Amino acid sequence: MAPKGEFFRWWGKDTRKGTPVIVTMENVNYSVVEIDGPDSAFRPIDKDRVKNAKQFTWVLILKANRAVGCLAWLGHILWALLGAIKKRLFLRNGVAMESENENEGKSGKGKFLFGFILCLLMTAMAFLGFEVIAHYMRWPYFQEHNLHIPQTLEIRSWLHLIYVSWLGFRADYIAPLILSFSNFCVVLFLIQSLDRMILCLGCFWIKYKNIKPRINGDPFNSNDNEPSKYIYPMVLVQIPMCNEREVYEQSISAVCQLDWPKDRLLIQVLDDSDDESIQWLIKGEVSKWMQKGVNIVYRHRLIRTGYKAGNLKSAMSCDYVKDYEFVAIFDADFQPNSDYLKLTVPHFNENPELGLVQARWGFVNKDENLLTRLQDINLCFHFEVEQQVNGVFLNFFGFNGTAGVWRIKALEESGGWLERTTVEDMDIAVRAHLHGWKFIYLNDVKVLCEVPESYEAYKKQQYRWHSGPMQLFRVCLPSIITSKISIWKKANLILLFFLLRKLILPFYSFTLFCIILPLTMFVPEAELPAWVICYVPVFMSFLSILPAPKSFPFIAPYLLFENTMSVTKFNAMVSGLFQLGSSYEWVVTKKAGRASEPDLLAAAERESLPAMNLQQSHRGASDSGLSELIKLKEHQESPPKKKKTNKIYKKELALAFLLLTAALRSLLSAHGVHFYFLLFQGVSFLLVGLDLIGEQMRAHVAARVRSLI
Repeated sequence: MAPKGEFFRWWGKDTRKGTPVIVTMENVNYSVVEIDGPDSAFRPIDKDRVKNAKQFTWVLILKANRAVGCLAWLGHILWALLGAIKKRLFLRNGVAMESENENEGKSGKGKFLFGFILCLLMTAMAFLGFEVIAHYMRWPYFQEHNLHIPQTLEIRSWLHLIYVSWLGFRADYIAPLILSFSNFCVVLFLIQSLDRMILCLGCFWIKYKNIKPRINGDPFNSNDNEPSKYIYPMVLVQIPMCNEREVYEQSISAVCQLDWPKDRLLIQVLDDSDDESIQWLIKGEVSKWMQKGVNIVYRHRLIRTGYKAGNLKSAMSCDYVKDYEFVAIFDADFQPNSDYLKLTVPHFNENPELGLVQARWGFVNKDENLLTRLQDINLCFHFEVEQQVNGVFLNFFGFNGTAGVWRIKALEESGGWLERTTVEDMDIAVRAHLHGWKFIYLNDVKVLCEVPESYEAYKKQQYRWHSGPMQLFRVCLPSIITSKISIWKKANLILLFFLLRKLILPFYSFTLFCIILPLTMFVPEAELPAWVICYVPVFMSFLSILPAPKSFPFIAPYLLFENTMSVTKFNAMVSGLFQLGSSYEWVVTKKAGRASEPDLLAAAERESLPAMNLQQSHRGASDSGLSELIKLKEHQESPPKKKKTNKIYKKELALAFLLLTAALRSLLSAHGVHFYFLLFQGVSFLLVGLDLIGEQMRAHVAARVRSLI
């Protein structure tokens, strides 16, 4: 046994990591050492204890075992990636090419952008081959890239002559052009980074001073001696939906359980579904809550124009709306808590200039996969920093389209819902701001919803979110200029709200990191400094991830993914700005219906009930169409799921190969940080292009549900 003196007994009080290994030597002349880990044998030891070759061998074996495990893990990831590439690019198993009929394809802008990227890729590959030939032919200037070519240069061949001429043309004409454009993008990058830093400082100040909207007293406080004197205003709740089979039930259920006097509340279910079976299901859910005493109505439009804006506009034209003072809006996947109205509506008391109270979003499926985690980081910064700072210091921010309460008078004075853009929420917010209405953002009030779990759904959502603001900027710019608001409010709307955060951000992200950076690898005279490529982006990503501190391990994937999404955002921004093709098309974001763990349990229990229990659960429904409803519940509530088809996104794949080609060129020149950035950014584009970013961990989810049950 190893010797244990007083020192060892005292040291043993600390918690040790790993499994202790006792090595005993057969030769009594050798000392005995206790090894706690692979590095313990190399620590300073007493002079009277002699190191042993067998001990070093044992430690080296431990280190080799750890290294082999790490290499095996990396090899497994690489093998899985190669398998996915083979499956998607060569075998085409369960894979479909990106449809040209999607948003960016209809306008022709998507085809033009893909052709431009493909042209850059072919040119880069040709230049790379030329540079490799020059390197192995030992032609000068491959490493040095001198700007002035000596007259005594010996021309070895016609290919060498072409290479030398290219070096001179590159230094005299191409490099200055790229330098000018890159400097312009870097200036925009620094301005946008400064804006983000100011927003973060404002958020820190809000946290430090504990600034937030407050209600005077407790309007709902009551006791046995004196009841509450609060006069509940008339509130209208609207749930616009369109073919929302997965989430209609949970959203209607959550809204019907709002804690508000039933005679002061009306719920409108605004169904734009064109699937008759879904219409019957929603009607049955509305009938069930109606029989429970909830004041709820079902509305379906025969002429479905204007998408969500047209749906809301049609609902506000009802005669009974004039009896209500406020309207709360929830999209079909949102589930407000029962106290939502009590936390929001009282802010309107004694504040006649207040037009909107906006609550924060909470995401129930943020841990579903890598894509949902990255969206959580992005949206947490939007709500925690952007919305909160603008709400506190400017009393204005973009309405998020849901989880908000409007004063109906503010909607009417601002012109109501208009169908001129795909961002009707931002449109009404800008017009209300121009009419002098103020907004309040409540960061402490959270409404549960879900984020897209597939890259296809997320891409369509981001396309609409970035093309719509540019449409709106075109149509409302004259109104902003001629409005009666102060000059600094006009400057905030035009320069910050629209230009800097909606136009400049996607523009420089795409051009600087996806076009200019790989080009500079082949034009080293215009090379970008390391602080532009690494230090400033990492610092900005650090600031962006602060509102979601649990997501710090994902800071590198977040940075890479944001640059990857820049191609979609840039394409959408240009389409909206120049009114190209389908920039006015609304695509409903596909939802999975993953509300919460209690809802998963309830759904599992409902599926286990026999058919007669299903009939009893809808006994409160109206007799009209009851038999049809039961049949639909049995046969169509769980339709056969289509096999998931992954898509290949051509623009992302072309950019992936362009960046990887530039990474190879950077490796030849030993650029350091440029090589690593290009390599990882190219891999991220490759993963997105092969639709691997939103892969479902179905086995993990199934195990989680089984453990809950």
